[in-house]
Amino acid sequence: MKPLSALLALSMLSTHPSAAPLPEQQAAALTRQLEAIVNDPAMPLPGLSVVALRHGEIVYSRHLGSKRLATANAPAQPLDADTLFRVASISKLVTTLGAMKLVEQGRLALDADVSDYLGYRLRNPHFPAQPISLRMLLSHTSSLRDEGGFKWEPQVNLKEVLLPGGRFYGQGKAWSKTAPPGAYFDYANFNSGIIATIMERAGGERFDRLMRRLVFDPMGLKAGFYLLDFAPASIKDVATLYRKREKDGDEAWDPQGPWVAQSDDFGVQAPAAPNGLDDYVIGTNGTLFGPQGSLRISTGELASIMLMLMNEGRHGNRQILEPETIATMFSRQWTLDRKNGNGDSDSFHGLYHAWGLGNQHFLDASTTRNGRASGDRLVEGGGFTGVGHLGWSWGLNALFAFDPRTRNGMIYVSSGVGANPDLQPGRFSSEARFQERITDALYRGAIVEGTSPR
Repeated sequence: MKPLSALLALSMLSTHPSAAPLPEQQAAALTRQLEAIVNDPAMPLPGLSVVALRHGEIVYSRHLGSKRLATANAPAQPLDADTLFRVASISKLVTTLGAMKLVEQGRLALDADVSDYLGYRLRNPHFPAQPISLRMLLSHTSSLRDEGGFKWEPQVNLKEVLLPGGRFYGQGKAWSKTAPPGAYFDYANFNSGIIATIMERAGGERFDRLMRRLVFDPMGLKAGFYLLDFAPASIKDVATLYRKREKDGDEAWDPQGPWVAQSDDFGVQAPAAPNGLDDYVIGTNGTLFGPQGSLRISTGELASIMLMLMNEGRHGNRQILEPETIATMFSRQWTLDRKNGNGDSDSFHGLYHAWGLGNQHFLDASTTRNGRASGDRLVEGGGFTGVGHLGWSWGLNALFAFDPRTRNGMIYVSSGVGANPDLQPGRFSSEARFQERITDALYRGAIVEGTSPR
């Protein structure tokens, strides 16, 4: 198998006919299928926004359901093309674009000791001789863990979290005791917080503003990581995220009960700045801007990012990232070693099989583990491989994935779930059944020519 960087380069030489929008009848059939998924009483969704790309062209997009559900004081507000979602871990892929831009500019290096940027010696105390690099942080092989937390208030310097003896070091749960840096894949949100911090040190700006300068403004996107410094986007465009369970704690799901707002309920309460932000010292704690999961962005603007990546970093008449940078970003960094009984990784119930720099590689793997479907397969029966990222939190579920060879891609964001997804497992992957149904519908209804939704 050719490395992904080679496949990416080859894909740009391939010729495909321009993809026209779906014929009206085919688009209507797909919309009906997606509406049935949204309104399924076994797993109702408050809102669903989707985009499908074929041969590097957007061929279908729809926004179904509500941005905010009706209350006693206000009617429901429908999703539309301007709706912004807190896209959870897809934020990590977008954060990577900013990090790679700084690498391209020579301000960061993938294999340098990140201690050189942080201003203190960063080491896993159990493996003090092993430096930690940006490459390790981006590929989840840094030996950092989330058990000690991954987001802190502005007054906290991460040095006091990461170094033994620090005020917030505690029992050192931020560090693996068994896996040295570079030797073990374990997905951790905390990696993104360190990445954002070294980006601030290298770029000289707060992470959210740096991302606007490096990525969002050059692309003309309204996206942002920090809601109170978010122009030209509007707070009223941000979707509320819902579940049918209480917001906090371990309360049981109540599929017959009311929808409960989990995040971004700005129809009730406007966002507020964290205490101490005015005194924040740039380059001490990038976690507070949510580089791991707090990006607000529309599916249409995610599609713009996807097209930029498909087109070797080019967006309109602007080169956002160089082709070599894109190829490096999507180069394979880790692959699951199944022969060793998963001893080199935590594959998260079989979902993770390969990883690049800030992106998952979907290998179309499907198997059975402990009587349940397992794997990273995105369509029933197989046939779609690619790169991208998943996102889920606060009830939101999302996918950003494309194949660099065919330049086909799928994006969806569901703004909540009405039942416990763990009780509705998938048929061919580690994802829940409703997630499989969405990706399968988009693939068969919009991407694979000559097939109809089923």
